Amino acid sequence: MISNEHIDRLLAGNGNVVGTDGAKIGGVGQVYADDDTGQPNWVTVKTGLFGTRESFVPLEGARVDGDDIVVPYTKDQVKDAPGVDPDGHLDPSEEDRLYQHYSLSGGQRTYTDATSGTAGGGYRSDADAGVAGGYRDDADTRADRDYDARGTVGRDTSGPTTDDAMTRSEEQLNVGTERQATGRARLRKYVATENVTQTVPVQREEVRIEREPITDANRDAALSGPELSEEEHEVTLHEERPVVEKETVPVERVRLDKDTVTDEETVTEEVRKERIETDGIDETRR
Repeated sequence: MISNEHIDRLLAGNGNVVGTDGAKIGGVGQVYADDDTGQPNWVTVKTGLFGTRESFVPLEGARVDGDDIVVPYTKDQVKDAPGVDPDGHLDPSEEDRLYQHYSLSGGQRTYTDATSGTAGGGYRSDADAGVAGGYRDDADTRADRDYDARGTVGRDTSGPTTDDAMTRSEEQLNVGTERQATGRARLRKYVATENVTQTVPVQREEVRIEREPITDANRDAALSGPELSEEEHEVTLHEERPVVEKETVPVERVRLDKDTVTDEETVTEEVRKERIETDGIDETRR
């Protein structure tokens, strides 16, 4: 049994409505409370593509499992529920259609969205509101609750107030896209060591003996010393050696960029269509 104590937790989380077979039906939408007792009696479940449709599910026989609500109905049964606009208030006529769909006996009350307090947050039963409150259950007015959006009585059975046409409906497939992360890419810089070989020219000095004959030009220098003597002459030899210096210089800038690539994916899904057959009509006649 789900009580008011569960409402805040159910609406604050990201819980789902789960069917009898354990399959997820959809996300928890709104919780509608009985205007008389304040107890939650209905929950809307977000179904359809991207949760754009909300279907009403009775909380009778439901239980709370963590942040989820487990209801005694299947996913197909919930998806086929009558379309009711979740506008914050559940009228008796709407409630009656839902009770018929779920094979339950209703209590002829009105319900307010417990999250918004629509209709003043108060509560009225039809016994207090009277006929002006919007609900009568006598035999003469029961057909009023069966009016569809076009104002005709009944659904499948012809009657004096139905029109002369049958509406055929079908499901249409609306396919969209959603954006999700598939991976991450990053740049990482590290230091690597490698050997670099370069050839550089080096110079060195070598001793070379030069001999020149005595001429008139150098005779005076040759005879300037003693006739016989002992002497030594010395020269300093030089050579070049490689000198290595290293400096850090910027060589390029690297960044990550993204390109958008468009692919095509084929989506296959079952859609239901209503077919209309004729009975008792001779189709060979024109």
